Formats: sequence, C-alpha cells, structure tokens
Amino acid sequence: MKRKKKIGHIDRSETFDEFLAKDGILAETEDAAIKEIIADQVKVAMDKQKLSKTEMAARMKTSRRQLDRLLDPDNPSVTLATLRRAAIAVGRSLRVELE
Repeated sequence: MKRKKKIGHIDRSETFDEFLAKDGILAETEDAAIKEIIADQVKVAMDKQKLSKTEMAARMKTSRRQLDRLLDPDNPSVTLATLRRAAIAVGRSLRVELE
C-alpha cells in the first residue's frame, strides 16, 4: 500500500541541498550566497582599512556605481575582473576553483 504525501509534509530524509536541487534552484542559491559572502568580505576589509567607497572605487580604477553593484548582494552582475580588482584594492587575492 502506497502512502499518500501530506500537504505541508517535510521529507526529513533529504538534505537542504537536495531539496533546492529538486526545486531547480540550488545553483542560483549557491551563487547568491557566494556573492553575499564576497561582498561582506570586501566590506569588512574596507572597514578595517577605513576606506570610503570613493577611495575604494579609485583603487579599483572603477566607478562608485560599479563598486555599489559589487557590494549589493542582490545584484548578480559582477565579473571576475571586478572581483579581482576589489581583492587587490584591499590587499587580498581572489581564488576561484572547481571542485
């Protein structure tokens, strides 16, 4: 006899990643999380060095608007080149790897 799925039932046998993958949003969710972490790391490094956004943008040789896009966790349109310039501007390096 097959058990019926209850509405609102949570399948506790699957991981959160499996749940997101099943809904087709795992990659999008991971991308957003990575972007938010990097933006936060840049903000922390800027605060530590007491860098204003204007000074940071100048170090990156970019506009303040581009820096705002980088620091906005909801804006996914950031290139690796921008991330690299931000890292260098605060004395860090950017590492990207495949697993």
